Amino acid sequence: MASALRDLRNASGLSGERLARRCGMSQSKVSRIETGRLLPSVTDVEQMLAGLGVDHSTREELLTLARVANTEYQDVRASVRRGLHHRQRELASLERAATRIRYFLPALITGLLQTPEYMHAAMNTPVEPATADTDPAIALKLRRQAVLHDQGKHFEFILTESAVRWRLCSDSVMAVQIDRLVSLSRLPNISIGILPLAADIPDGAYHSFVAYDAHLVTIELFTGQLVLRDPKDVDHYRELFELFSSRALWGEDARNFLDSLARTFRSGK
Repeated sequence: MASALRDLRNASGLSGERLARRCGMSQSKVSRIETGRLLPSVTDVEQMLAGLGVDHSTREELLTLARVANTEYQDVRASVRRGLHHRQRELASLERAATRIRYFLPALITGLLQTPEYMHAAMNTPVEPATADTDPAIALKLRRQAVLHDQGKHFEFILTESAVRWRLCSDSVMAVQIDRLVSLSRLPNISIGILPLAADIPDGAYHSFVAYDAHLVTIELFTGQLVLRDPKDVDHYRELFELFSSRALWGEDARNFLDSLARTFRSGK
């Protein structure tokens, strides 16, 4: 894609500086895109192609390349072979770099909120059995939770009622896990919302996702993870989060809901 953009500019007779002015970019940004040192967003490529006045078929071909370049797939099996602890370090790096992190969790409680017992069950399922890597990965996952106490960051978690009711562990472990959610929700930089099954929600809870500030979204799948960087994709998920947020219970309403559910687990019903 970088080579194609450079070749198109050269064929047009435009200098990098003139193209930059047409696109509303800096000349250095155009240079970094053309040399492959900067991954352009789909919007960046659209602006450059408009400045170059390319034909429709060339435009569509390069925009498709830009969308592919801005979408990364990480295979979970490859992560297991490489070592699950590497994945924990990657997540910690994303968390350190962001100041506002928003989680939508329709099925399970995420690692930053998990108790050690729940965490162990989540990482050792019948489909993905334990590996020798599990213990160091769990240790790193627990260490990652320290970021929740960084007052320079704000975390927002939306969990569906299904996610907090899902009996991944024994009832006693589930009760303690829900108590942890209630406790964490009282921290000033953490907001935990619950989407009740009775809520009227005009969209489906298709999969979990995490939005890091306004520049990156990760999507969890059974077999891996998608990483989206294109601004239009990121904006879509941010808008989706706001929709779910507007239908969720927050603050004391969420804590009362969770307390009631914890009592249900303790009663064994």
